[in-house]
Amino acid sequence: MEGSTFDCVIDRLIDAERIAVLTGAGISTASGIPDFRGPQGVWTKNPAAQAMFDIDEYVASRAVRVEAWKHRLAVPVWTMEPNPGHLALVELERQGRLTGLITQNVDGLHQKAGSSPDLVHELHGTVRFVDCLGCGRRIPMADVLLRLDAGDEDPACEVCGGILKSATVSFGQSLDRRVLDAAVAATEAADVFLAVGTSLQVYPAAGLCDIALNAGKPLLILNAEPTPYDDQATTVLHTPIESTLPRLVIRP
Repeated sequence: MEGSTFDCVIDRLIDAERIAVLTGAGISTASGIPDFRGPQGVWTKNPAAQAMFDIDEYVASRAVRVEAWKHRLAVPVWTMEPNPGHLALVELERQGRLTGLITQNVDGLHQKAGSSPDLVHELHGTVRFVDCLGCGRRIPMADVLLRLDAGDEDPACEVCGGILKSATVSFGQSLDRRVLDAAVAATEAADVFLAVGTSLQVYPAAGLCDIALNAGKPLLILNAEPTPYDDQATTVLHTPIESTLPRLVIRP
């Protein structure tokens, strides 16, 4: 690394006119949404929960689907609000310096904060909608939550009877090629690549760091835990995202 000080990151971002941002679960923890791999993460505390996020197990087992829908009904995302970290990225967009907001998150908090949908690239889909694995129909998650509240443990498509699943990308499913292409284009168009709240362990999202590094772009990392890219990054900060990110992006 060239350095690891807050001032170094400030200098890099002040000078940058085009910034691509990759966000992970860590940016939403201050909003009350747990991450997956952190000390208090969903999978850390309950490794068996990973079955709910595997497409083969989800399709094959009604019991897994029932547990997955219980999880969706109980998750706090429906009432959570964006935090200052999300709002800081809205400010970066307002400044006209954001080439793309690439996110591994499915919570929709970037859009709720005010980020333009055209600039938000949801690599892993969204929990705000539900897809039918049979006919491909997409419906609002809110409609399915009403059925769960009414006692339907494993709601099926009302059109074709197919299996319903949140419009998120599970293990074993492919990412939307158009979304990934947009993320790559945003990375290539940037002067600086900023990774926020992501473990950088999941590909192809983490591979965007390689694209930036191979093009000689500064890689800045803001994350609570160490990542596999720390030793290649220009600068790394292990400070709270919700208080650090606003200070990084607001120009003097």
